[in-house]
Amino acid sequence: MLKVFLAEDEFVVREGIKNNIDWAGHGYEFVGEAADGELALPLIARLKPDIVITDIKMPFMDGLELSRLIKKEFPWIEIIILSGYAEFDYAKEAISIGVAHYLTKPINGSDLLAQIDGLKTKIEDKKRERELREKYIAEMAENSIEDKRKLFRHMVSGDLGVSELLELAGNLDTDISAGQYNVMLFQVISSHHTSSEYSGSVVSVYEKIEAMAKKEGALVFDRNLEGKAFILRADSPEDIEAVKERLISQISELLSEYGHVRYYGGIGLPVERLTGLPQSFRQASHAYAHRFFTERNGFKTYESTQLKEDEAVESFSLSSIDPEKISRSRIIGFLRTGQKDEISYFLDELIGNIGEGAMNAASFRQYLATEVYFSVSAFAEEIGADRNEIDTFDAASGDVRDIESALDYFTRIMSKALELRDAGVSNRYNSVIDEVKRYIDENYGDEELSLNKIAGHVNFSPNHLSMVFSAQTGMTFIKYLTDYRMNKAKELLRCTNRRGSDISYEVGYKDPHYFSYLFKRTQGMTPTQYRERS
Repeated sequence: MLKVFLAEDEFVVREGIKNNIDWAGHGYEFVGEAADGELALPLIARLKPDIVITDIKMPFMDGLELSRLIKKEFPWIEIIILSGYAEFDYAKEAISIGVAHYLTKPINGSDLLAQIDGLKTKIEDKKRERELREKYIAEMAENSIEDKRKLFRHMVSGDLGVSELLELAGNLDTDISAGQYNVMLFQVISSHHTSSEYSGSVVSVYEKIEAMAKKEGALVFDRNLEGKAFILRADSPEDIEAVKERLISQISELLSEYGHVRYYGGIGLPVERLTGLPQSFRQASHAYAHRFFTERNGFKTYESTQLKEDEAVESFSLSSIDPEKISRSRIIGFLRTGQKDEISYFLDELIGNIGEGAMNAASFRQYLATEVYFSVSAFAEEIGADRNEIDTFDAASGDVRDIESALDYFTRIMSKALELRDAGVSNRYNSVIDEVKRYIDENYGDEELSLNKIAGHVNFSPNHLSMVFSAQTGMTFIKYLTDYRMNKAKELLRCTNRRGSDISYEVGYKDPHYFSYLFKRTQGMTPTQYRERS
């Protein structure tokens, strides 16, 4: 039932329109009235009517101004203006605003009702279109998350110019402008789950933290199993520092209530421009890598990772090294959960914990190379890989003849270990993705088929399955499912004379209107047009 609202300053006219028309009998609900535009506007915002009838001349706010504000905030509302003025200028302005009808007084109830009836189909079509669009946006949310991940990668890699970043963000309806920026990398891990899986409590924690970050004006990005990234924004250096401190305090206070989770955050230095974000990201990544060297919860800033000059080791002897600082368990811990682009930051932390001066000693470089080699070899055995694929260490070969050579060697064999790890994981995931595709093939006609449902079928969390599916197939789950259903629909449109509504039902869409909307959005034409062209 469509809702009607009336704004009219003349009491007699208002009462006549309200009481002399059988609104309910004609399929309408009279939801409210006001004596002027100023009183009407908040009521319209709350009641969300489909049709507003307003007098053009009212005190405080006239009908034209009210119409202008309605069309700005609620463009789907249809407006009928009543006026004692037949002047063309009034009607012309009303048309420019988007008013549906401009009626001159006096007007009787049957004539007004006829005009409203004429709008009914238009309103219902627009409402249906709005509902379909909202449903489409909700269903395609997974695509939006992936697009935001890509935006973040572009923002912190520096591979796009400012205008390109702004255009990309604009397409996602995301404002990335600010006077100051800073990058915070953050991760929560449940002690009851492996890092490759999110528990329900961790998901809940992330949702609360995201809400906190957004309230502070931060941009929030999902980094899959690597946690979250926040781009803090403010107008001045003082404000960006205040945002950082508030967010750290709020997150720490929240997580103090969760004894079964471990959390860690790394924070870069503020920058003034979008083009400075890659630098802030590298700094945050450096601080974030410290999580492999501590069991404590908390945040580390880039400043705190920098060695003071008096902390440098001027002289070196093996006896001065604390083995715990370079224990194999720490290196293997990184190889289990770290990423290739974090290797340099991990090595910086590893060496920084000992003292950079130690790397000047050939004996220490050989000692460290031995520890890294045996750690990588042990990890290769742990994941069932062939340790012979790992480059052996030979001090005489020049692998550690200087600091640069040693770091190249560490990076090379650790990268190889991560490649073996990821290849093994990819192989294990192939069977999962095959099962997902098989399930879709057998159940694509089920309207309830969703990421959540299939995740339960293969015993994954939805977030984890989404990440794995995108990584293995190069597209999001919802895109794959939609494309699959659309291809089935096109096959039926080409090869049968079945009605569109029957085809819609068979490919998993019980609402033929939504099927047609989605088909046009994805194929660029309606199902009928596709059948005619085929």
